[in-house]
Amino acid sequence: MSGDAATLWPRVAEGLRRDLGARTFDHWLKPVRFADFCSLSGVVTLETASRFSANWINERFGDRLELAWRQHLPAVRSVAVRGGAAAADRAAILAQPPLPAFEAPQVPAANPALLNFDPRLSFDRFVVARSNILAANAARRMAMAEAPQFNPLYLCSGTGQGKTHLLHAIAQAYALIHPTANIILMSAEKFMLEFVGAMRGGDMMAFKARLRAADLLLLDDLQFVIGKNSTQEELLHTIDDLMTAGKRLVVTADRPPTMLDGVEARLLSRLAGGLVADIEAPEDDLRERIIRQRLAAMPMVEVPDDVVAYLVKHFTRNIRELEGALNKLLAYAALTGARLDLALAEDRLAENVRSARPRITIDEIQRAVCAHYRLDKSEMASKRRVRAIARPRQVAMYLAKELTPRSYPEIGRRFGGRDHSTVIHAVRTVEALRVSDSELDAEIAAIRRALNS
Repeated sequence: MSGDAATLWPRVAEGLRRDLGARTFDHWLKPVRFADFCSLSGVVTLETASRFSANWINERFGDRLELAWRQHLPAVRSVAVRGGAAAADRAAILAQPPLPAFEAPQVPAANPALLNFDPRLSFDRFVVARSNILAANAARRMAMAEAPQFNPLYLCSGTGQGKTHLLHAIAQAYALIHPTANIILMSAEKFMLEFVGAMRGGDMMAFKARLRAADLLLLDDLQFVIGKNSTQEELLHTIDDLMTAGKRLVVTADRPPTMLDGVEARLLSRLAGGLVADIEAPEDDLRERIIRQRLAAMPMVEVPDDVVAYLVKHFTRNIRELEGALNKLLAYAALTGARLDLALAEDRLAENVRSARPRITIDEIQRAVCAHYRLDKSEMASKRRVRAIARPRQVAMYLAKELTPRSYPEIGRRFGGRDHSTVIHAVRTVEALRVSDSELDAEIAAIRRALNS
């Protein structure tokens, strides 16, 4: 049986090359070779040059490898990649010509839509804790066979907290239960670009028909349609049609609907009419469990407990930064042969730790400015133009542009709906005054120290 399985590897590899793209395949999977197949356990063993490559392939492509093998050999239960191919063997493999194309028909997945989603982002790999349990349970309900109790589902959190992970998990779970379902996952930015392209190309009917035919529509990062009135209007009509037809809708954004300044009230009303599930910043326990889960998939990698504690302590803002820091540390140790200990973590992650400090919000800036100048916070949005109020308001606008990633229009909306040109004028005025007015410059420095304390 092992010999028969060995003859299938070129076919499996060619299918993976088509699915993943030539660049990704050639970089990671082309050096892989078939090692063994155990008919009793159903385990296919593949081999590559290094342990680091093997761990990376198992983590990133493990599910895709299993699916590809099962299409050709249903007896396969799992695929394991181990590091062990000699350097000379690897060089010989890389020197081989491209894999030939095979005419054999491919066995389709249960639902072709599954190929569009990241198999790593599943419910099984989403670690649940107090901070995200409502969002996680609501997402599972949205993917069940029976109609969800709340529709649409609105997931909100800061960046890197797991919103996109849950979108992919919902899509994959729903596709397994509904093999013929039409599932569309797209960012709000892509929705906007396709909408504009359809208008310019005179193809609006096809655009509308494609979206309204969705059984499950998942829309990521809704905040990108802020200020885009025509896009919001089309999105509103799409949501109305889907809701009327009993279809399912999941939306994510970086803030609750009530804080989406610049989004039409009718659209906000539709989105808030289902369930708004907030994902809070990850607590210590959740961050540690996520690290342990990642390391459990790499049994040959040893990370001391004090290094794990260091990561948990310093990367508190979001999961993406935490995983990025872990990846950087593992890659450096694997590629340089350095000992993975606390000293290495402190040295290599110093810059990451500095950038991982919590970001300042416009609301915090307004509060700090008002506290310094002894004003009521409502004055930040008022129309009063007396100097004692107008100058602090300009300072707050200046700091909002300096210390947050918000655009001029977004800042203006947070200051009583002012036009972006007003914010630009405020920023330029304060910049010029800081050069000529040492007292104002000192005041701004004091406010910044208060915000960073």
